Amino acid sequence: MHILYSLLLGAVLLLTLPYWILQGMLHGKYRAGLGERLGLVPGRLRKTTPSENCIWIHAVSVGEVLAAGGLVEELRSRFPDWRIVASTTTLSGQMLARTKFGSENVFYCPLDFGFSLRPYLRALRPKLMVVAETEFWPNFLRLAKASGARIAVVNARISDRSLPGYRRFRRLLAGILKNVDIFLAQTEADKSRLIEIGAPPGRVQVSGNLKFDVQAPAQSAIVERLKSAIPAGSQIVVCGSTVEGEETILIDAWKRVLWEHKNAVMILAPRHPERFNDVAELLRTKAVSFWRRSGWAGEHVSGGVFLLDSIGELASLYAMANIAFVGGSLVSRGGHNILEPAQFGKPILVGPFTENFRDIVRIFQKAEAVRVVPADRMEDALLALLDSPVEQRALGQRALKVFSEHPGATERTVKALEVLLWMPSTVQSRYGQVKR
Repeated sequence: MHILYSLLLGAVLLLTLPYWILQGMLHGKYRAGLGERLGLVPGRLRKTTPSENCIWIHAVSVGEVLAAGGLVEELRSRFPDWRIVASTTTLSGQMLARTKFGSENVFYCPLDFGFSLRPYLRALRPKLMVVAETEFWPNFLRLAKASGARIAVVNARISDRSLPGYRRFRRLLAGILKNVDIFLAQTEADKSRLIEIGAPPGRVQVSGNLKFDVQAPAQSAIVERLKSAIPAGSQIVVCGSTVEGEETILIDAWKRVLWEHKNAVMILAPRHPERFNDVAELLRTKAVSFWRRSGWAGEHVSGGVFLLDSIGELASLYAMANIAFVGGSLVSRGGHNILEPAQFGKPILVGPFTENFRDIVRIFQKAEAVRVVPADRMEDALLALLDSPVEQRALGQRALKVFSEHPGATERTVKALEVLLWMPSTVQSRYGQVKR
């Protein structure tokens, strides 16, 4: 079956090759790490020696890297002599992971072919593979298992959008998921869904959501510089992780806000770096005063938009917000993580499309700690909160209370991984004896 899958995957890749070549010419993110994705182990990533133990963590993009940060720190504390490396799929995730974990420990995840995966398995000899959320790549899981590695899927969730597709291929998925030794689900609902799509029931546990354990970033240089550049008392709205189709809605609403709050500043952070220039052009078209982070020299910022065209600075900037809007939710993208502004006690707005974080949003909604606002009411929602500092504080305090009531997923995850690591091994590695 895996041979047929590899042939089909190869055929799809060949058929779509012109598209990827074009995208590579237009956008740097498609060229980044191409050699690594094809199985060329970079020189900065040294081989694991026979006397070492290695943990390989796979985190797709920025959100998964942030969620895995505390887990990596705790694993390093519990296993100080073990080597920990991390792979990502996206350019933005790669940039953040190199900053957090060191470039010598980070690489692009190889494509799901034997020829690209085996060089990494031989070079790294992982004893444990930790996969964040739901990356169910058949060859990745099969070959990792055959290498002697234990495999854990952590912070696992099955979204409303992906569940129907998984159900249709349950029989095939069951054969793939049997390679995973343990699934650590975010919620009971995710546990049930994992079992429904073929995960062995005895291997599925609930450990909670790692994102509740992400620590608020320390005060950053950009926060200090903006505090000096924005007039005291100005209202600040941070719009984070926005996607195509949302900026137009937000900018149109902001133009109305500026009629009543002339010194107000929106900090606008598009989700994907390749869209930074497009959003800048949109701001020009809309005739809104704006400053680009990449070209900003510290000058006065007031009555406009500060375009955050950088990676890794958004989380700390939520600390400045009078209001936080979390994107991917005004259009059908499933939403993004609302916990970053919540941990600063900020009032949070989202759009109606939040299925990727359905359980978190429901918890906050139940406590009246988040407001769900449709696109055509965004202007009204912003003005209502900006005009009511008392309600700003109350909504933010409720968000902080909810955030503080759900810690512990990292500790539960590490304990489960420790148990997994020290269980007697039943698989002999193709690349050497597994050292326990």
